[in-house]
Amino acid sequence: MHAEQIAPGLYRLRTLMVNVYFVEDGEAGWALVDTGMRGYAGHIQREAERLFNAPPVAILLTHGHFDHIGGLPRLARQWGVPVYAHPLEMPFLTGRSKYPPPDPTVGGGAQSWLSPLFPRGPINLDRQAHMLPSHGVVPGLHAWRWLPTGGHSPGHVSFFREEDRTLIAGDAVVTTKQESTIDVVTQRPTVWRPPAYFTCDWIAARRSVEKLASLEPNVLATGHGRPLAGAEMRAALWNLAVRFDEVMPSTGRYVPYPAIADEHGVVHVPPRPGVAVTPGTLAAGVGAAAVAVGIAMWARRRSDA
Repeated sequence: MHAEQIAPGLYRLRTLMVNVYFVEDGEAGWALVDTGMRGYAGHIQREAERLFNAPPVAILLTHGHFDHIGGLPRLARQWGVPVYAHPLEMPFLTGRSKYPPPDPTVGGGAQSWLSPLFPRGPINLDRQAHMLPSHGVVPGLHAWRWLPTGGHSPGHVSFFREEDRTLIAGDAVVTTKQESTIDVVTQRPTVWRPPAYFTCDWIAARRSVEKLASLEPNVLATGHGRPLAGAEMRAALWNLAVRFDEVMPSTGRYVPYPAIADEHGVVHVPPRPGVAVTPGTLAAGVGAAAVAVGIAMWARRRSDA
């Protein structure tokens, strides 16, 4: 599978269930936004060689959850380039702190119940990890600026190009219901809130969606789901911002109180909610995921044929 161009100088590559983006900025070179699932570093490198025949000037992270940094240690090492993230993400990239625990009781779907099995880090990039510059400056991408869009993770950021209103939103909003394995497999398009099971601050998540809607983007490129564009997408994004309280969980570990993190990592996590994650619920989630993966493999074989 090759990367697809979704806007001038912007290419999207799907790694199993999460997107990475190759972003070109004229003579300045190009940068990679996120590094996808583990096991796809070689694929990303081959696409980089096909598109640019040169390493990037930087790797930029919307955030450091496991599905966005799977190829990061290998790519950072082999390319020898700096990795940039928000200051509040640095503890999770430099070995100092794990992310807050996921909340499997929110969102519904197999992905939510499987979330306690997902890695929380940290990884340790040592001296290759750097804080994003202040004032929205994006290293290597002069036409872009970064925006704080926390909530899904403490230091989540999005990237925006003003000249054509192209938005790389990471997981601040997504375009498929990531909690549902069936939706993940089929990539059913919808403008949706961040994946619930890893979102640790719902008040901040609401503010981030409102901020992104106010940008009135022409192109919406997200961490999960297909890129969307045009007036219908903008209307759906505004609708999500207006009715966010209706689609966010009414109860859960991080409702109404968030996890709290600083530059040293997580400093406070609310108590677990009353619903326990039992072996039975985990088994049900695994079974649903296995069925969905089987459907995905069947669909992929038909597509290849």
